[in-house]
Amino acid sequence: MTYQSHIANADSLIRGYNGTWDGISAESVARMKLQNRFQTGLDIARYTAAIIRKDMAAYDADPANYTQSLGCWHGFIGQQKMISVKKHFGSTERRYLYLSGWMVAALRSEFGPLPDQSMHEKTSVPALIEELYTFLRQADARELGMMFRDIDAARASGNAIEEQRLLNAVENYQTHVVPIIADIDAGFGNAEATYLLAKKMIEAGACALQIENQVSDEKQCGHQDGKVTVPHEDFLAKVRACRYAFLELGVDDGIIVTRTDSLGAGLTKQIAVSKEPGDLGDQYNSFLDCEEIDPTTARNGDVILNRDGKLMRPKRLPSNLFQFRAGSGEDRCVLDCITSLQHGADLLWIETEKPHIEQIAGMVDRIREVIPNAKLVYNNSPSFNWTLNFRQQVFDAWSKEGRDLSAFDRAKLMSVDYDGTDLADEADERIRTFQRDAAARAGIFHHLITLPTYHTAALSTDNLAKEYFGDAGMLGYVKGVQRKEIREGIACVKHQNMSGSDIGDDHKEYFAGEAALKAGGAHNTMNQFAA
Repeated sequence: MTYQSHIANADSLIRGYNGTWDGISAESVARMKLQNRFQTGLDIARYTAAIIRKDMAAYDADPANYTQSLGCWHGFIGQQKMISVKKHFGSTERRYLYLSGWMVAALRSEFGPLPDQSMHEKTSVPALIEELYTFLRQADARELGMMFRDIDAARASGNAIEEQRLLNAVENYQTHVVPIIADIDAGFGNAEATYLLAKKMIEAGACALQIENQVSDEKQCGHQDGKVTVPHEDFLAKVRACRYAFLELGVDDGIIVTRTDSLGAGLTKQIAVSKEPGDLGDQYNSFLDCEEIDPTTARNGDVILNRDGKLMRPKRLPSNLFQFRAGSGEDRCVLDCITSLQHGADLLWIETEKPHIEQIAGMVDRIREVIPNAKLVYNNSPSFNWTLNFRQQVFDAWSKEGRDLSAFDRAKLMSVDYDGTDLADEADERIRTFQRDAAARAGIFHHLITLPTYHTAALSTDNLAKEYFGDAGMLGYVKGVQRKEIREGIACVKHQNMSGSDIGDDHKEYFAGEAALKAGGAHNTMNQFAA
């Protein structure tokens, strides 16, 4: 609905109350409606699901149309990210938010900082989704409010051309509300628990849920050791639980991202149920590390499998976990991905131990032999040492070419001593183009960094503390923060405006007219930043 039609509808409604609503401004009503476009989280989920579906189709047509996101641990961080995206690129297209379970555990749990082992409260995940969208919607209200003020100023000055330009800008306004890919970990329990949590996350606005194939009560961060996977049927039950949640709530095109940790997971808690040779359970069990036994040598408590007519004993650890064969991770990973896509998943997530395009592409090529349009979400993880990994990749490539590498020690390539060398420059260029190249070669539709704002918050706070509490004193803040905010056009330098002060003043004027006591007058120190 257009700005003018909103005004016309409100005016008609007001007139219908025979003068008793004449104190209500139809244009003010229209403005408030436009500033609050999304009434519920489900409105957001439906709107953003359609965006991802459109972006997936665009990527299928051309891999240059890959998408990106950064993980955000607070609504303000997500808001400032999207304000920056609009400022620098003029559009939020193909830019999302990522909600990391790791950051929820580390930063948002009532227990305090926790490892990424699904020990944080379930409710903290949907609460963060709701918080992120509250801040994104407020960014819309703030920006539109400033546009409405500019419209009023243009009218007051009689500048009809500027007024029309601003009205057109309102009609074509692009919201800060973008898709969130939200981490539901391993489902926080059984399939019913997964379904209940998925509903809460969708109701808060999530259109895309990322779920992994680890055991809920043994879940580990994908970049740590000790990961334990579950049989396919157990995992697929949770995938279906997520789909039921989407369908029940009317988000018919909701996105499910299935993550496999099999590449780095060497253990399983369960032996899969198999009804006939070659079924999913049998394929899962075929990766178990087993030894053939004679029935007469079976020990008390042994679990025995019949494999091709032979009696096999899976190797069981003192923890009661079963061990997979060494070197089977990639095959298990490929099977996980194919199985997930064949049973309702939309996108894949392969957790790798390093950012190596050909390693990822090798698995994707095998997956695409079965499902040609398979697409990945990939974690450009801060757990990788990107500098060392890529310098070593260049070192290895140059070594194969027979180049002289006598000036380099492969084990010490992280050293600052190598900065500025041809090898380091080539590595940096590969890092710069990693997302573009991986999207084209390895089927990566969405690139994200899980924990970037965790690290940027720590780094910027360290820099400020070093300067402010040192000899620089207040200059440490002014030179390192405020002066940069002003000169780089950072919106929150006017922190009163960012927090909603001007929105509140607008509402006071709507409600009380000329009697409104507003905060944004001549004595507001925020006016010092007008220039």
